[in-house]
Amino acid sequence: MGRLFGTDGVRGVANQDLTPELAFRLGRAGAHVLVGKKGVATGSGRILIGRDTRVSGEMLEAALVAGITSTGVQAELLGVTPTPGVAYLIRKLNADAGVMISASHNPGADNGIKFFDAQGYKLTDEVEDEIESFLAPDRSREMGRPVGIEVGRVLHREAARQEYIDYLVTTIGSSFTGATVVLDCAYGATYAIAPQVFAALGATVIPIHAENDGAHINVRCGSTHPAMLQEEVVRRGAQIGFAYDGDGDRVIAVDEKGELVDGDQIIGICGLQLLADGCLPQQAIAVTVYSNLGLIEAFQQAGGEVMITENGDRKVLATMLEKGLVLGGEQSGHIIFLEHNTTGDGLVTSLQLMTVLLQTNRSLSELKTKVRKLPQFMQNVRVTRKDAWQTNRRISKTIADFQQQLGAEGRIFVRASGTEPLIRVMAEGPSQAELEKIVQAIAGVIGEELQ
Repeated sequence: MGRLFGTDGVRGVANQDLTPELAFRLGRAGAHVLVGKKGVATGSGRILIGRDTRVSGEMLEAALVAGITSTGVQAELLGVTPTPGVAYLIRKLNADAGVMISASHNPGADNGIKFFDAQGYKLTDEVEDEIESFLAPDRSREMGRPVGIEVGRVLHREAARQEYIDYLVTTIGSSFTGATVVLDCAYGATYAIAPQVFAALGATVIPIHAENDGAHINVRCGSTHPAMLQEEVVRRGAQIGFAYDGDGDRVIAVDEKGELVDGDQIIGICGLQLLADGCLPQQAIAVTVYSNLGLIEAFQQAGGEVMITENGDRKVLATMLEKGLVLGGEQSGHIIFLEHNTTGDGLVTSLQLMTVLLQTNRSLSELKTKVRKLPQFMQNVRVTRKDAWQTNRRISKTIADFQQQLGAEGRIFVRASGTEPLIRVMAEGPSQAELEKIVQAIAGVIGEELQ
């Protein structure tokens, strides 16, 4: 059996892979490791729980609550709250830990459970492994089981979401009055909060897909399907548009011409402005191996440095903490402004990008030209044995042959998804047509070998 925790918590099809029984056990184990083992007295420990709008969220929340309270720890329910909101409120409310119920950008049938520590950081692999170890029957007996009036209580803290909204407004020192913004909330966790924040800052807000509708979360909308946002920005004559994912920890933008501005470009625009203002510690940012070579080129030409990490926001965050950086992220729009939050925050990122627009008095289409994008092409291959690709000789030879063909002018990157049964194949280089042929050829071989 493989590791239960993936790159971003435990995910799967709700009530099939991620069942209430598993959620209950994760609640018990998580409460024990994050609260009980730290010597917090029974009845005094507190864990916050947030969720996105998915239909299965309330079911899994109920199971988690039962598991957490069975250890004597209090469960405090935030209701529908973005992932970064949970991370912030853990610190604001001095909780011992937090849990987010969401599968982020995944389809609505999926759901997930991810834990945060008392500082609002996602857990390390070591702590996740410890939680997973207590799911085994022989270790579950080590966890406490208070009885009667000593079990944990349930507290409803939905009103605390306003504290997150108020905090977001304070991160910006200027008004957005006069700006028109379209917000695609993906029927997800930002459906109410995002419009409130931008309106509070004075912007004219045009929300789309901004309802509590978990049956349609991420369906042809949000950061993975921005076509409608692109059309709406142009139709309404807006200065900018933002598309969030289901749990609000990532965002992509759309300029006034209806063209996409991805995470690399957002990092570049904001990072180069921080560099120019002398507000970028170490004069460096952190990005992953998937980031466009054009971003690295732009930063180096401006006198900055780019630190490359393995894929995943936790890898980016680890580098940021180690090197003392304040900005890092992924091309997907998962961007960390560490001075404002401990995890990727789509709303913080939106506000920071909006501020650069107003500060420079330039359009987003102008600003994005600072980061030249080399052609990239990516394809996902659905497989049944995603861990076998690295040891497959035919796959390895195919990748090596095409890398030799690209030479120093390009690169090929292949990895298994941490959350889905997919192999991701990406190539970057001077010719889009050539990249498409290369990626499709490699994907074809992987599909043949690993089905």
